[in-house]
Amino acid sequence: MPPRALFAMNPVHLPELFPPRLMTRVQQLAQVDPTLVVEDFSDPAVAEALGGAEVLVTGWGCPHIGAETLAAAPRLRAVLHAGGSVRHLVGESFWERGLALSSAVHANALPVAEYTLAMILLAGKDAFGLRERFRAERVYPAPTEYAGVGNLGRRVGLIGASRVGRRVVELLRPLDLSVALYDPYVEAAEVAELGAVPLELDELLRTSDIVSVHAPDIPQTRRMLSRERLALIPDGGVLINTSRGALVDHTALTGELVSGRLSAVLDVTDPEPLPADSPLYGLPNVFLTPHIAGSLGNELARLGGTVISELERLTAGLPPAHPVHRAELAISA
Repeated sequence: MPPRALFAMNPVHLPELFPPRLMTRVQQLAQVDPTLVVEDFSDPAVAEALGGAEVLVTGWGCPHIGAETLAAAPRLRAVLHAGGSVRHLVGESFWERGLALSSAVHANALPVAEYTLAMILLAGKDAFGLRERFRAERVYPAPTEYAGVGNLGRRVGLIGASRVGRRVVELLRPLDLSVALYDPYVEAAEVAELGAVPLELDELLRTSDIVSVHAPDIPQTRRMLSRERLALIPDGGVLINTSRGALVDHTALTGELVSGRLSAVLDVTDPEPLPADSPLYGLPNVFLTPHIAGSLGNELARLGGTVISELERLTAGLPPAHPVHRAELAISA
């Protein structure tokens, strides 16, 4: 018999994660009611479904799977998360039970890396600044004003060998760019194998034209880009952040951007969103986007497809292809 499954997430995400073709496949693999999407495990109306569930298919908006929920789900054996981070999802009681946990974080990393690649190349051409000037002046800049613009030989410094960071290195590999990488948890030899130059953080900041942040938001990384470290980035440098705003001292960054010394591409900020009166909204050297680098729209189906692949493995008696291990959580997003 196919395993009994239960969806647990904000219902608004279900049709995008599992459009009709994918939902049909889920129903072929598991006994599941697509009209029942749990947002509260304590709701008496879901008690029977939770009690019989062998698999939870979770996503953004899923409530915490705590000890009481696990007690109410004696048949549960796996949680397949159609999203990235699972740090909020499970606690000690989950690991004590020995359940399988899978995440689609690798799939969510792909659009973030694509966004980053696009922003690196556009920033190297000063596309954002030149667009603002062209829109204001409506004449082509003089050739002398293109001095220093271009991507040939430009140094890109990546902070974090996360799944996104590694994919960005891969995407940059065919280009005429120099790529440096800092990650205290990865050996220099492995960084070199990826195709990047291993550097300590301060040296990376001092020598990079474009700095892109891909580290996790954990206590060790909070405000890692402090006022002092931001000051190390050369004049005219660009900071790209698709990770979390908390990794940057935003007061210090605002000062650098208002002065015009640095430019930035910010998909994440601290706070998020910025206050309506933040000067960053109006600065010509700042390109702000509303946290769009990760999976959106039709890209969400990639996350659902990952869950289906994991469900296929589960029904075949195989372990998850993308497991989450307890030890990883301390240094993961």
